[in-house]
Amino acid sequence: MSDIRNMLVETANKILKDFCMKELVMDAEKGIWPQELWNILNETGMTIAGIPEEVGGVGGDVGDALSLLRVAGKYAAPIPLAETFIANWLFSTSGREASTQALTVGPVRKEDQLNFTKIAGGWLVFGKLRDIPWARNVKEIALFGKTEDGKSIVTTVPLENCQINKGVNLAGEPRDEVVLTNIFILDESVAINTQVKEVDYWNISTLTRIVLMAGALEKVLELSVDYSNERSQFGRAIGKFQAIKQQLAVMAGEIVASSTAADSAVEAFCSGKMVNEVAMAKIQVGEASSLVTKIAHQVHGAMGFTDEHPLHLLTRRLWSWRDEYGTESEWAEFLGEQVLANGSENLWPMITSSLVTQKVN
Repeated sequence: MSDIRNMLVETANKILKDFCMKELVMDAEKGIWPQELWNILNETGMTIAGIPEEVGGVGGDVGDALSLLRVAGKYAAPIPLAETFIANWLFSTSGREASTQALTVGPVRKEDQLNFTKIAGGWLVFGKLRDIPWARNVKEIALFGKTEDGKSIVTTVPLENCQINKGVNLAGEPRDEVVLTNIFILDESVAINTQVKEVDYWNISTLTRIVLMAGALEKVLELSVDYSNERSQFGRAIGKFQAIKQQLAVMAGEIVASSTAADSAVEAFCSGKMVNEVAMAKIQVGEASSLVTKIAHQVHGAMGFTDEHPLHLLTRRLWSWRDEYGTESEWAEFLGEQVLANGSENLWPMITSSLVTQKVN
């Protein structure tokens, strides 16, 4: 990790530790927008990190931005930091200025496709997007789609022009349905993006969920270890019992594997040499979330489900985020189809070509 990235992560940790208290997260689940948290992140440049300075960002690379999202996942930050990054990344690759306002982005589901039709002076966009994060809380949505001749297109639409049907995920985060009915967009608000393909959009979007989950998993382990050392039974801390030690070791193993997979996927994306790292990482963090959350709640007992304890804030997000931008089953099916298409004799080369050597700092 570079010195600049270390500084960013350290600053983000300090800010989110102070602001992302349990009460703030739970208030956000009740519909209270954490404006003060967004303002402080904006003032420190966290909302435009990883975006080139020439388009209004603060510089750095994609890896820097994703490292901040990992911290956001650790603290269950109830803001669209990931969505704003995806939107600004799309803008930067399209030559548009970055935005410091909170944004959302779509589509989230691959089956939700937008129709862009060219008319005199602009475009008409039509479609229905499901599970759009934070749509009710922001003013604009960044849209990624394809023109009739297959070119990538990036634009923004004011959400006041859309129909929003409110919904939430298991964590209480807004996941709204956004309906666009022949909305007119001026030519100057539309960019034909020659740098980003559809696969790039889905990979960068999936990466945001991978790093959010990696951060949340690390915090779940931290809470579980702390609780096992504080909670006493039969005259000693429950963390001293071999059965608990074994379960915590299983958790730690899964979380290290998830962290390594996330690092590999980020490094591969940033280097432009990615093959299947995103798919593999999403599978790993998804499967780890199932096992780690189960063990964490067993260690905590009933306490982990109470409002007084923060564990459920993380586990409910892990259960929700694992389904966004493809579940582990969908990504496993994707990898399986590649294996079948390439033939069994190419299985080993396929696996080894996806390995990225990590530099140890």
